Amino acid sequence: MDPTAFTRQLIDFESTTGHEGAVGEFLARQLEAMNYVVERMPVEGERFNVYARPKEVAEPALVFSTHLDTVPPFIASSEDDDNIYGRGACDAKGILAAQVAACERLRVDGLPVGLLFVVGEERDSLGAAVANRNPRGSKFLINGEPTDNRIALASKGALRVEVTAHGRMAHSAYPELGESAIEKLLDALNALRAMPLPVNPEIGPSTMNIGIIEGGRATNVIPDFAKAQLLFRLVGPSEPLREAITYAVGALADVEFVLDIPYMRFVTVPDVPTMTAAFTTDIPKLSAWGTPVLFGPGSILVAHTEREFLSKRELFEAIDQYEKIARHLLR
Repeated sequence: MDPTAFTRQLIDFESTTGHEGAVGEFLARQLEAMNYVVERMPVEGERFNVYARPKEVAEPALVFSTHLDTVPPFIASSEDDDNIYGRGACDAKGILAAQVAACERLRVDGLPVGLLFVVGEERDSLGAAVANRNPRGSKFLINGEPTDNRIALASKGALRVEVTAHGRMAHSAYPELGESAIEKLLDALNALRAMPLPVNPEIGPSTMNIGIIEGGRATNVIPDFAKAQLLFRLVGPSEPLREAITYAVGALADVEFVLDIPYMRFVTVPDVPTMTAAFTTDIPKLSAWGTPVLFGPGSILVAHTEREFLSKRELFEAIDQYEKIARHLLR
């Protein structure tokens, strides 16, 4: 397998979240042709995870894993002497290619390794949740995300929050007859912005992003509804932050916690450079697949951008490092 060519083939399948079927089928057939036992693990509609093990391995002790989906928009592949470009180049189709190449090396020595590629990581980790209900007995999980070929000490969690304010409609010429939901929401958001956030001395501060604000009916109507969607990056348990958010908002609005992905610490390997991931991964939803390690080529800073790319040098270095990490864990 040529990892560069394989990465480009994967990129050229449009697989934004919810549309992973075609790339999953391509991957499954490629692995079957490489003498893997392949399972298409149903997730939702035509979407499925791909689980594969070499035919000579009955039950992998270690599984490489990453995700099939990408964020929009679709961007076809291209390359120059140094880099591979396109949507998913580093997040995470180049990672997938590196993991398959590493697995091929390890199976030559009869090591008990396998592969798990899931859908939905970019939205809700639905594929990982389904996989977690169907573990295969592995003791270790090497999850791939762009970490600049460094092994992660920890990853921040994520707390997604919806803040909804309610008011009373009235003609804007007579504001005293109404009650502005937008003004209530603004006051609630200001209270949250002024709230101190937790700090973990090992990995830094928690952060807050106000991602979406919506509300109102028209410019000449006092608004009766307004909502904001926020994302907090967690550096510790979520419960104290939940309590602080609820207290800060008070009676101004309703608070709903719609997603809670915990802060995680990971196993490391000697002589592999380390980092801390400020982003979340599928790992919290894959607890049944073994002790987790987080590692992958590429920079998270170019993921999700119009010029997403992966260095060819990093791609091939990642194959070596995946092999090294797996051999260390299996010892």
